[in-house]
Amino acid sequence: MSKGITSRAENYSQWYNELVVKADLADNSAVRGCMVIKPYGYAIWEKMQAQLDKMFKETGHVNAYFPLFIPKSFFSREANHVEGFAKECAVVTHYRLKNSPDGKGIVVDGDAKLEEELIVRPTSETIIWNTYKDWIHSYRDLPLLINQWANVVRWEMRTRLFLRTAEFLWQEGHTAHATKEEALEETAKMINVYAEFAEKFMAVPVIKGVKTPNERFAGALDTYCIEALMQDGKALQAGTSHFLGQNFAKAFDVKFATREGTLDYVWATSWGVSTRLMGALIMAHSDDNGLVLPPKLAPVHVVIVPIYQKPEQLDLLSEKILPLKRELEAKGWTVKFDDRDTVKPGFKFAEHELKGIPVRIAIGPRDVENGTVEIARRDTLTKEVYPIAEAVDVVTRLMDDIQENIYRKALDFRKANSFQTDSYAEFKEILDRGGFILAHWDGTPETEDRIKDETKATIRCIPFDAPEEAGKCILTGKPSSRRVLFARAY
Repeated sequence: MSKGITSRAENYSQWYNELVVKADLADNSAVRGCMVIKPYGYAIWEKMQAQLDKMFKETGHVNAYFPLFIPKSFFSREANHVEGFAKECAVVTHYRLKNSPDGKGIVVDGDAKLEEELIVRPTSETIIWNTYKDWIHSYRDLPLLINQWANVVRWEMRTRLFLRTAEFLWQEGHTAHATKEEALEETAKMINVYAEFAEKFMAVPVIKGVKTPNERFAGALDTYCIEALMQDGKALQAGTSHFLGQNFAKAFDVKFATREGTLDYVWATSWGVSTRLMGALIMAHSDDNGLVLPPKLAPVHVVIVPIYQKPEQLDLLSEKILPLKRELEAKGWTVKFDDRDTVKPGFKFAEHELKGIPVRIAIGPRDVENGTVEIARRDTLTKEVYPIAEAVDVVTRLMDDIQENIYRKALDFRKANSFQTDSYAEFKEILDRGGFILAHWDGTPETEDRIKDETKATIRCIPFDAPEEAGKCILTGKPSSRRVLFARAY
């Protein structure tokens, strides 16, 4: 099989776009800026979704669903919120079509105009907080810990599969609390859940921190985030958790009776990750041969490829392969037996490498005679021959090793491409090579905007673990108390 993928060194952006399509993850849709997630891509998303959903429920959250459409009047109640999303909103104005007067097509029925225009959900704070007003009356109703799995629409002009599309899939948590302290604890808890998922399941190391006022979520008092470094040296925001204070409770008049018998506004959070995680998974690990998937998120863990020339040889091989397949499945691994007789083994090997299947087992007539199998691992592209009796134990051991190796490789890459500088000239030089940069900033939005305009770099976050350190802003020379994380980003 000819993979025909542009190399990362030649054109990283083109490599990514081609890999997404050729690995059968997604296609561009007939609707501009939207994507079709294909079965193999959706299978990876389902694995992500299942694990995250488990982690959410382990922390006390439950799932619900809210409408796709939001009355325009709701959306305008929180000024910062509407300002942050206004340019991305899709608006429904009519509810019916009719035949055109010339009979050659259809047009909007002018008599079917909505009394109030509807916003197609870009995020759900407004519709949810309007609902919470009917659900929350007393401190006994709190905390309210709800998550929603949904699609959202943000009318992006420049799109890229998984990373930025007009419609995408995500989850959004929306919680209500009796105190500021409880809401802040929830905000921190959920960014830690995202970081644990990214590192333990996606094998992507992340930096946790707080966004600057310029970069925080519209309507939030604080935004916590996790930032990952991709192989081209650009950052990718992989998850956010927002402390909303009482902003939305005040906008929708959501009050509760306190234990002391007074009335107070509810404290709120929201948090979310999306199919953008698919982009992070691809860009953090994959190579010029195709996808490299961590076993914990791979739809297929093991592919078994029989090597044969005659149909009767396949029957002989199947006698060995099928019991091995059942043993592996009994251990919890998903196994594909690729017995197609329409393609050659070399084509199969290339196809399964392209799709990132962690382990490949090959067996031919000579292996049957010797009681052996060849086991190859996708992350290192190495292979060894083992006794077939040891195959299940070898595969089980390899899965843990592959998961750890992929993470370690990504972490080593981040360490090698993380820099510290006090010079603006050096700062710009490093950006052209790519990577994370820890540098001093004077804390003003004006300086932040100027750096962004001049270099296209943004402050990804103020890392939680950034120590206090007296210094001078790389641009203005004004005093700074700690370094912040800069990078160019997706």
